[in-house]
Amino acid sequence: MSNPKLEVLTPQNSQLIFIDQQPQMAFGVQSIDRQTLKNNVVGLAKAAKVFNIPTTITTVESEGFSGHTYPELLDVFPNQKTLERTSMNSWDDQKVRDALAANGRKKVVVSGLWTEVCNTTFALCA
Repeated sequence: MSNPKLEVLTPQNSQLIFIDQQPQMAFGVQSIDRQTLKNNVVGLAKAAKVFNIPTTITTVESEGFSGHTYPELLDVFPNQKTLERTSMNSWDDQKVRDALAANGRKKVVVSGLWTEVCNTTFALCA
């Protein structure tokens, strides 16, 4: 296909970012049971690992308000460094942009806890 934007998403051309998958942040989620939410996140992480999809994990205020990343998510990627941000928009953080660029894949699958903040701001800017 001549237009890379129209290429089918594959494990070879994509990467995954987990944004703010933190327990304290999940208390505001009312659209799904929190345990089901966490199970879905961990299931996605396991699928990414099986298919060798590069993965970035980023958090905000983990030492304060938001808490640390779900331990079950970190168990899937025990050697993965979690990128701590100071901005709600992950794309605003240079460490996040550098990590994504280092993976060398243009297509990014976004798994953010809050659609309105985590996913939307990232997708509009990336």
